[in-house]
Amino acid sequence: MNLGKLKEIKDLRKVWLHEALDFTPWLAEEDNLSLLSEAIGLDITVDETESSVGDFNVDIYATETGTDRRIIIENQLEDTNHDHLGKLITYASGKDAEIVIWVVKRAREEHRSAIEWLNNHTDENIAFLLIEIKLYQIGDSDIAVKFEVVEKPNDWTKEIKRITNNYPILQARYEYWSSFNDYAFQDKAFSREFNKRKPSTDH
Repeated sequence: MNLGKLKEIKDLRKVWLHEALDFTPWLAEEDNLSLLSEAIGLDITVDETESSVGDFNVDIYATETGTDRRIIIENQLEDTNHDHLGKLITYASGKDAEIVIWVVKRAREEHRSAIEWLNNHTDENIAFLLIEIKLYQIGDSDIAVKFEVVEKPNDWTKEIKRITNNYPILQARYEYWSSFNDYAFQDKAFSREFNKRKPSTDH
């Protein structure tokens, strides 16, 4: 058996030349956004791209599916910098966001510490997440995208569970899809035709 070697593609602009024109529209597509949603454990519905905040625009303005908690997503195809950190806080304030997501090529240690500090010094209703984009390829295969969570609130998983439990319809959906998986994938023919998906609070 010949096994290929997994290699990381460091230059994100080989795939997306421009943040606003290429990466943001790509991320806003449902199939691609689901990759980010799965990484952070949150169902996201895009409301608007390049959404106005005074004289500026936030890359993606969204809501959490089922709860309508406001989300902003700021993209950066480069290493983190002070300029984008400032924009992030400005946009969060302008949109009164409850979940703030910064998607970057590489998180500098000082900015990782800044996001950690913000999570530790804001109330439980505000969450800051720092996410790195990784690109991988085996030989000449299609390029695969992976989102890796670098920084999040310490109690992020518990907070997601708390929010879910406070919305019975979300809990019912999650229990339905969990039961669906348990039942449907006992059938071998079904398993061959379909890939198992992670249970979700989405419809």
